Amino acid sequence: MEDDSYEMMVKVVLVGDSGVGKTNIMSKYLKNEFREDSKATVGVEFGSKQFNIQGHQIKAQIWDTAGQERYKAITSAYYKGAKGAFIVYDITRKNTFDSVNRWVSDISAAADKKITLLLIGNKSDLEDQRQVTKEQGEEKAKELGLAFMETSACSGENLEKAFQLMINEVYKKCQEDIAGETEENPVEPGRDITLDKAKGKPEKKKCC
Repeated sequence: MEDDSYEMMVKVVLVGDSGVGKTNIMSKYLKNEFREDSKATVGVEFGSKQFNIQGHQIKAQIWDTAGQERYKAITSAYYKGAKGAFIVYDITRKNTFDSVNRWVSDISAAADKKITLLLIGNKSDLEDQRQVTKEQGEEKAKELGLAFMETSACSGENLEKAFQLMINEVYKKCQEDIAGETEENPVEPGRDITLDKAKGKPEKKKCC
């Protein structure tokens, strides 16, 4: 049975073209499962995980959204209320990398203005099939002002680091909102976030 003793709940979404590995990223991270024959997501799917950030229990709802154009109207509705988003591309398919700007634009238009975005180059285990270099990913992230990381849903490489980075930054922004702070502190590409101590605990089960 899932522990229900969390203090805050945040919504995080995975977006990107169909076939970039969003479903497997979520499945590998939450259940340690990976399927090479994973089918395209229809609409949205979600799971959840709790994080302990400086003694605070944060529950993250993680939403996997369909990448096909025909589901755009459905998935766009799920961007609302999201505090974080992974923009995912496949390092072995340059066309998915070329779509990154469009995905950033789409989610920025529909989601919270302070949403945390993290660019993910997935399938780093398929080095022999690579079409997008790590340097290109880093340059794209700098261009868009995002943090960046390469991951593998197959091996699990960097998944824990990516989700911890995301939840830390989302939590930090929520604490700033609660405290009435407005200063922005964007993350540098690939840099881990170190949080200042929270200024008092949020209310029980608060949705940021």
